[in-house]
Amino acid sequence: MNKPLNAVALALVASAAAAQAPAPPPPALAIENVTVLPMDSERVLEDHTVVIDGRRIVAVGPSATTKAPDGATRIDGRGKFLLPGLTEMHAHFVGPQGIQQYGEALADRFLYLNVACGVTTLRGMIGGPRDLTVREEVARGARLGPRIFTAGPSVNGNSTPDVRAARRHVTEQRAAGYDLVKIHPGVPLAAFDEVARVARAEGIPFAGHIPAAVGLKHAMDAGIRTVEHLDGYVEALQKDGAALPEQTGFFGSAIVDTVDGSKMGPLAAATKAKGVWNTPTQVLIDNVYGGATIDEVAARPEMKYVPKAMLEQWRSGAGQFRGPGFDAASGRRFVELRRQLIRALRDAGAGLVLGADAPQVFNVPGFATLRELESMVAAGLTPFQALQAGTKNPAIALGVPDSFGTVAVGRRADLLLLDADPLADIRNVWKRAGVVLAGRWLPASELDAKLSEYAGAP
Repeated sequence: MNKPLNAVALALVASAAAAQAPAPPPPALAIENVTVLPMDSERVLEDHTVVIDGRRIVAVGPSATTKAPDGATRIDGRGKFLLPGLTEMHAHFVGPQGIQQYGEALADRFLYLNVACGVTTLRGMIGGPRDLTVREEVARGARLGPRIFTAGPSVNGNSTPDVRAARRHVTEQRAAGYDLVKIHPGVPLAAFDEVARVARAEGIPFAGHIPAAVGLKHAMDAGIRTVEHLDGYVEALQKDGAALPEQTGFFGSAIVDTVDGSKMGPLAAATKAKGVWNTPTQVLIDNVYGGATIDEVAARPEMKYVPKAMLEQWRSGAGQFRGPGFDAASGRRFVELRRQLIRALRDAGAGLVLGADAPQVFNVPGFATLRELESMVAAGLTPFQALQAGTKNPAIALGVPDSFGTVAVGRRADLLLLDADPLADIRNVWKRAGVVLAGRWLPASELDAKLSEYAGAP
């Protein structure tokens, strides 16, 4: 009688083990006769071949002497440009409410939209248990998506009102396996300092917003890894003696006219000295304050990949950010101030990483990352500097500089193949011929076919 039950039990165990087993590595791949932009420095390697075995790059060299292994899939790269896949450093996953409203399929759709645009690594800035599961499924190839780093639940004024809560949140998130702690507004100074202290002891970075009670300088002194949205900078640039209003606007949009520009250089130098990175999410500001109407932004081609109900929420959100007394000229001054700040950080050698804050206010996953590259160039970065913010720099900021972000032997095989040179024109990032995701070749035809299925989907 027990034998059939044992057989069933063994079958269940075997099935569970198979579900947890990593997917077999993809076949060997060679991209031949291609122009490589390795992104380790501003150089171009013409007529090179990149060989991939499994999920790693195993050879990069002149095509005349670097041959594809027998049986490898061979991609003709003549006239094309190969660079590392992009990293989106300020992403958001579809949370529990979004899953309930739109279904699990939307979460997978948004992961795919990133891949279709050449985004091969994501840093999620708020997460929960589901996102840890998705991270693991992507890592072993059971779910298609970019490599994931994720924060845990938000540390904010409500969740973390005191030192005890701060200590608990950091230790619990570290034990759960999250990659970083996300700071939101409202955290009291003592609680913030305890987050910083325990994070250092636990070996987990913290990043995010600058609570008003903390201020930018103190946050940098405490060791914040990345500041998101340039939060706190406009406040730190206020003229001596200027009284901050109770409401400073969207990341300082209401206090632009009381800035002391002479403070910008020293503040950027201090950012560099503290080793703090910035994720400007400038496209988010450009969407709201950049001069285009809400209708014009909502009509962009990529909006067809977003549920109509979500698009309407974005319309409402943009109006709320602008406020009832929105002044277009003031909005343009805010955009220009932030562009000056991005240039000042660049000039000081302070670290910049690419992030768009999608899905948020007209930022469609993947597509918004490409638009953020354009926003960074519009701010004054060269195309190389903008691309490095989305390739090499994130790997350094995440503490894994030898893992990805450059085209080199031993790096993860996450690559973006383009039909035109992005160093000549950053808009050429839209002209993708294909993506290599953890060694798997995804040609443009396959990516576009899947995108067509998503167009207009609820």
